[in-house]
Amino acid sequence: MKSVASPSSQLWVILGLGLAGIYVLTRKLTQAVKEDFGAFIQKLKLLPPPPPAPPKAPHHLTSLNFAISDIFDVEGRVSTFGHPEWEKTHEPASSTSPVVSALVESGATCIGTTVVDEFAYGISGENKHFGTPTNPAVPNRVPGGSSSGAAVAVAANFVDFSLGVDTSGGVRVPAGFCGILGFRPSHGAVSHMGIIPVSSSLDTVGWFAKDPDILRRVGHILLQAPFVMQRNPRQIIIADDCFQHLNVPLDRTSQVVIKATEKLFGKQVLKHINLEDYISSKVPSLKACSIQKSNGVLKSSSLKLLANIMQFLQRHEFDHTHNEWMSIVKPDLHPAVSAQLHEKYEVSEVEIENSKSVRSELRVAVNSLLKDEGVLVIPTVADPPPKLGGKEILSQDYQSRALSLLSIASISGCCQVTIPLGFYDKNPVSVSLIARHGGDRFLLDTLKTMYTVLQEQVDIAAPSKSSKSVVSKEQSAEIAKEKGNQAYKDKQWQKAVGFYTEAIKLCGSNATYYSNRAQAFLELGSYLQAEEDCTKAISFDKKNVKAYFRRGTAREMLGYYKEAIDDFKYALVLEPTNKRAASAAERLRKLFQ
Repeated sequence: MKSVASPSSQLWVILGLGLAGIYVLTRKLTQAVKEDFGAFIQKLKLLPPPPPAPPKAPHHLTSLNFAISDIFDVEGRVSTFGHPEWEKTHEPASSTSPVVSALVESGATCIGTTVVDEFAYGISGENKHFGTPTNPAVPNRVPGGSSSGAAVAVAANFVDFSLGVDTSGGVRVPAGFCGILGFRPSHGAVSHMGIIPVSSSLDTVGWFAKDPDILRRVGHILLQAPFVMQRNPRQIIIADDCFQHLNVPLDRTSQVVIKATEKLFGKQVLKHINLEDYISSKVPSLKACSIQKSNGVLKSSSLKLLANIMQFLQRHEFDHTHNEWMSIVKPDLHPAVSAQLHEKYEVSEVEIENSKSVRSELRVAVNSLLKDEGVLVIPTVADPPPKLGGKEILSQDYQSRALSLLSIASISGCCQVTIPLGFYDKNPVSVSLIARHGGDRFLLDTLKTMYTVLQEQVDIAAPSKSSKSVVSKEQSAEIAKEKGNQAYKDKQWQKAVGFYTEAIKLCGSNATYYSNRAQAFLELGSYLQAEEDCTKAISFDKKNVKAYFRRGTAREMLGYYKEAIDDFKYALVLEPTNKRAASAAERLRKLFQ
């Protein structure tokens, strides 16, 4: 006769199993968030040349660190291309990618390679072989791909900037999902040499940063564009139809841009457009791409048709380059990538030629719309980042909504920048600005002009909070500052910068936070950033002695000796007993007598 467990003992067994499950889940979650957030494939050091001796100015990117997606050649190593089988079956690179070398020669230090989706093909950022990098903005959601690790490295403050490849959203999507800046340049504006190709007519070398000035400085190196006077946009064009179906209210997206534009440039600069109608009227070859027609009227929207063409071109060009290797090796793939690469696929010459016609017509249409310093405003992505391990990103509807927006710049070859606009419903929000093909420098200048005012409008648009919440926000900023102070004492300069940056985000009008971050930047040798932070601190507090002294120090290191002497002297006016300011001013005075 079998014994029967009592109800109480059954309860204990169930409770024990539940606790064991919680323990296992907790261990998994703890292990999932690695020390480097799972961003890196390999740590390395590509060191810049020694800085020139004063009075020559330092290299343009002196003291900045960066990482590169594991798709760029580095002499002596094999890029994984997001899959271990690729690494096993290819030889080490004989030289380093010219774009990487250009950044190192300009003073930046490359510290490692980062995770990409398998063959840089997906938009989720998930990688079953190397692990999915943890999204610092929302850890339970995907970081976005294909350049997921590069975005996470910047979002988690491991590097000042990073390089990725954007084919169909590889930089723009992770920038939007991780709440940072991401730039996709005009197609062909940056060299593709030393990069594993995904789709030659769509691939671009993009980059991430948190600071618009750093994004712009990197652009000046990579774009090799001639210097021109900074120009303000003559038109800011809002694609109203693209914002209508978002889950985020308009006052947190397009209205933020509208109000910032009115404040900076006036209402006369604003223009509204139905982008789908415009593209339908200006890109006649799209009609041939619609399989379903009814009395000559397209059933698919013009943007969805563009998304289909982008996917078609990407698949066709990827197959043309890598089909032989894929057929021989038969690599194991993530479902999201497998669904695209293993789907039955037939190509006709008519489809290829028509796709090329669409690409040419769309570039003409966008360039015509944005001529004379125009900027188009669209959402970066249609939906918030999906949850880790979820199937949402595999759905046709999700892919279509995302790729429709991403296809505009990818097909036209125009440049696009992703700009974070805070959070809504605990998820990052972003918008994108698009400029004509070749308008890269203008777009980076426009970003720098608009960025601060955009963030101010984000703060205004956020839901009003009780005084208790406001106090809590200020307290949080102080806590972040104190953590920064401790990191500074421990000589963890980069970590200190991260904490001070967090304090500034919480309370952006506190002179001390900027002044303290400047001090950390000085220790890192980031003199331009230090000077900029001190100037900001002085704008909030005209009597901030430390800010004047630190700006003087930064200017001295940059070779701006006259301005440095003026800063030291002003610090002495405010605090006559400041021995360090007196000593510095006297030293420079004697040096340049």
